[in-house]
Amino acid sequence: QVQLVESGGGLVQAGDSLRLSCTASGRTASSYGMGWFRQAPGKEREFVAAISWSGQSTAYGDPEVGRFTISRDNAKNTGYLQMNSLKPEDTATYYCAAQYGGSYYLGADEYEYWGQGTQVTVSS
Repeated sequence: QVQLVESGGGLVQAGDSLRLSCTASGRTASSYGMGWFRQAPGKEREFVAAISWSGQSTAYGDPEVGRFTISRDNAKNTGYLQMNSLKPEDTATYYCAAQYGGSYYLGADEYEYWGQGTQVTVSS
């Protein structure tokens, strides 16, 4: 199993940047894809970004293309989500997810392991 802990959320103004981190522990020697999802109150969980084990393959949800960048440092067992030009509609709880395998995965139901979430609030 792998355990995930997110950090880096907070309250920012529109146009600001934040970098979220997701640190994995447990069985991290096996390859695993990582993803970021978000959920706003009253809305369904939404795909944000995903990255393969090697970091060479990435995918983004439509609203995030060009503003968000996903990356990872396997030596530190940590994944990152750099968020630039934040908008009030980016306000949500952001979750990190992991699934064993070398690829990346787009659907929430494809991930077995989840962090507890970190809150991102963007004021206008």
